[in-house]
Formats: sequence, C-alpha cells, structure tokens
Amino acid sequence: MAGLRAAQKEMTRKLLLATAMELFQAQGYAATTVNDIATAAETTRVTFYAYFQSRSDLARALIGELNEILGRGASARHGSTAGGLVSAVEQGTYASLAAWLGERAEQWDTIRPYMNITIEASVVDPELRGLVDEWFEEVIADIEEGLEQAGRFDPEVRHTRAVLAFAQLHHVAQHWREGRWNIERDRLVSVLTESWTALLADSGTAAEPPAED
Repeated sequence: MAGLRAAQKEMTRKLLLATAMELFQAQGYAATTVNDIATAAETTRVTFYAYFQSRSDLARALIGELNEILGRGASARHGSTAGGLVSAVEQGTYASLAAWLGERAEQWDTIRPYMNITIEASVVDPELRGLVDEWFEEVIADIEEGLEQAGRFDPEVRHTRAVLAFAQLHHVAQHWREGRWNIERDRLVSVLTESWTALLADSGTAAEPPAED
C-alpha cells in the first residue's frame, strides 16, 4: 500500500507540473495563477500546496525536470553537473564536442519550453530572480571544469571561453527552429562544433571536421 500511495503522489505531482507547463506556454507565467493550475489539473489549491509551497517552488521543480532531461546530477562543487559535458570538453576534440552537441541538439524542442518559462519566471517573480543565471553558471562551470581537468589554456581565460561557448549554445538552442535561419540542424551543429573547437580545444590535437560533400 505504501508503494501505491507513493506512486499516486508522484503521478499527481507530475500532473501538476505538466499542467503548469501547458498553461505557462499558452498564457505566460505571469498570467497563470495557482488556481488556474489546480483547476486545469482537476484538483484543488489544497492539493497543489501539498506538493508545492508556491508557484515559484513549482518553477524551481521545472528546473529539476530540465536537469533530469539533460542528465545533470547533483554537484557539491557547483549545484548540478553533466559529466558528459565535462568529459567532452576535457577530451577537447572535434569528435567529442560534436557528439555532445549533437545529442543536445536532438533535445532542443523538448528543453526550449522549460528555458522560456524559467526565463520569464525569473524576470517577473522576485523569488526567482537569479535562478536562471545560477543554472547558466552551473553549465558554464562544467565547461570550465573540463578545461581545468585537461590543463588547457591559461586559468585566467578558461571562464571567459566557457561563457562564450555557452552563449553560442544557448542562443541557437533557444531560437533555432526547423526551416529557420536557412540552415538544417545537422549543419548548424557542425558550425557550432567548429566554433566550440576553436574556443575550447587545443588546435594542435583537435581533429579537423569532416569534409563537406
């Protein structure tokens, strides 16, 4: 029975999160209330507050879901981490960076709503100000850690290189759509990988990208 109750509670929690995502996308975070979420989920405010302390708390849970999608785990050093990203940067080859970026590109349509919602939430909700910046810094820290583990580049410029690499990734992930920018996703990933290789890899060891047809 305990296992069944736990499963039912998790189902209700996921229902509230999924319902909130739909409403946030349809009418915006600022315009969506706890009552809206509870009503759309066919439950009550009392039930909502049994799972989340506030709408802000639910938005933080969405970042948690995003981390799960991206394979980011807890990190004592900087909040969350993605070992695959650290490893790809540490290897510092075109192939390692292309493989990691290619995997992320396949998730862009999935993660974009999470990013747009949390960005809006951090702007309009005082409790969440800084939330997105903190999450961005955790990803940047992964890139910097990969450079550190490889002993690549002067320590004073590692963070800057990591910021520039992440800024490129975030922009294309947030704004590229199929048929937009007159470039297909695979070609875009190739261009992005070339840029990341220039920023993060040792030019003496990074392999050249494959020749285009």
